[in-house]
Amino acid sequence: MRSARSRRDRPLRGPLVASCAMAEVGRVLYGREEVRRRVEELGRTITGDYVGRKPVLVTVLKGGAVFLADLMRAVDLPLEVSFMAISRYGDAEESLGRVQILLDVELDLAGRDVLLVEDIVDTGLTSRYLLSVLRSRGAASIELCTLLDKTARRIVPIRPRYAGFECPDNFVVGYGLDFRERYRNLPDILQVDDLARLRADPDALTSHVPPAA
Repeated sequence: MRSARSRRDRPLRGPLVASCAMAEVGRVLYGREEVRRRVEELGRTITGDYVGRKPVLVTVLKGGAVFLADLMRAVDLPLEVSFMAISRYGDAEESLGRVQILLDVELDLAGRDVLLVEDIVDTGLTSRYLLSVLRSRGAASIELCTLLDKTARRIVPIRPRYAGFECPDNFVVGYGLDFRERYRNLPDILQVDDLARLRADPDALTSHVPPAA
């Protein structure tokens, strides 16, 4: 029987880093050092839970790639990674959880312990669908790990086994998360407080883009 989740598995709640005003468009929600520490904590927990096994970590491109890259290096186990890509969808399709798989997992998952690694889980509809797809491949176990858990938007009763941070009901960018393909490379996670202004001026957060070496 699976043991109860430890406190380390539960998402941290509320920003622990002082916010930085950026022309009132957005602010730092979780800073890079806080993210690094939390990812390392998740890696240690996963290492303990999967000791003696060789898990397969699967993420969805593009957003989950940054989190996966750091998480897999924090897991002290033999493991494999694989990627999926799904189609973009509008609000109507999102409400029904319909997605099209553009890139599928290339590994044989039969009998494997699979961990779906997400950048953010909000309504839970897409995650539920992807978990069902992976489960149908004959996986021995399937669990969900997310960096950000936006429970305020949850529609289906899905609870990630591993969650980094509780995410407020705001648009967020950075650390893999984007706005019109921008800001994935930000080392911090930013909360957008004025989405209308960001839509009008997509460069409004460029002051947080790391300078070129």
